[in-house]
Amino acid sequence: MRSRTVRDVVKGQAVLELAPTVTVRAAAGCMRDRKVGSVMVMKDGKLAGIFTERDGLFRVLADGLNPETTSLAAVMTSGVATIAADASLLDALRMMHEGGFRHVPVMDDGVPLGIVSIRDALGVELDRFNRELADKKDLEERLA
Repeated sequence: MRSRTVRDVVKGQAVLELAPTVTVRAAAGCMRDRKVGSVMVMKDGKLAGIFTERDGLFRVLADGLNPETTSLAAVMTSGVATIAADASLLDALRMMHEGGFRHVPVMDDGVPLGIVSIRDALGVELDRFNRELADKKDLEERLA
């Protein structure tokens, strides 16, 4: 069995890109609506950084910053490591483990394709589990 590439993993992913001037509150709303844990922060068509749910928790909430007025530029991770689209998922996981982070932007000749996360290692199994949870919740709501 061939190893999945990160291109395979992010295939069909709609890239969530926001400007550095967007507030944390607005970014969190976008992330919630898209059901993602991170966003690429783009400036002038280039990757300026990444903002993750952990950044929101540790750099905003824990530090007592106001998410209504704090911009992504103030709390994002800049100088972020990226991975090429044709790298293997194993390479991405190794990169995350060695770097101590959970999300890696996937780039193809400077064009953002998506973000691979530690959860992607679970692939189909995680998707199946999430569908089962959603089905269970739907059934519980119908029976209530």
